[in-house]
Amino acid sequence: MSSSAIAGPDKREGHSLGFNLSVIAIAAALVGLGLAYLIDAAGRGDRLAHEGTLSRTLGGTQLEIPAAWFREDAERSEGFAKQVDLALDLPLGPEAAMRKIDVTLMPRSRARPSASLLDGVYLHQFMPEQLSGPPGLIGKPMIAKEGFENETVWYDALSSSPFVAKCLAPLNDEHQGRCLRTVYLGPGIAAVYDFDQDVLANWAQFDALLKPMMEKIGAL
Repeated sequence: MSSSAIAGPDKREGHSLGFNLSVIAIAAALVGLGLAYLIDAAGRGDRLAHEGTLSRTLGGTQLEIPAAWFREDAERSEGFAKQVDLALDLPLGPEAAMRKIDVTLMPRSRARPSASLLDGVYLHQFMPEQLSGPPGLIGKPMIAKEGFENETVWYDALSSSPFVAKCLAPLNDEHQGRCLRTVYLGPGIAAVYDFDQDVLANWAQFDALLKPMMEKIGAL
């Protein structure tokens, strides 16, 4: 048997091994490139979600909302919505301290304004006494029945469209009471504001700060 016949298979095996290694190297490079592209795309999407605006359609109205306003990261998406949950930091605490105002936007059909509830529901559930509190607001504790236990309604009695908020007493000394206020915004949209009770001290500035923000996103 000639020496060339013996060496032939080894050469072929060496060539096949080199070819396979090259294929593996190319495949690994392509996988790495694809992974890098996906990471870069995810990064761009994440930056957009935090820096840009997202479109949500609620009650037939398209809203353009800064992504940073959404209450939860999981809600930073576009499309139709049954409700939109936002969290806004505003200087509405004592001495203009920042307070988080939770805002829930929903169709009007699912909400009734607090000002309407004042005459239609709350007045019939008030206890006789009146509480002292923020200047310009009257505080009336609710009768402890029908789910109104430990609740107080604060309202502006001098306005034809009064500021009205229903507040629940804190569970312990470490927490503040929380208040709810529902208003109608633009056509088909209502907003439920949820905030710490000490925000009531700046109730007169409440709408002045919230209104332009609601206008900005198209809810007014």
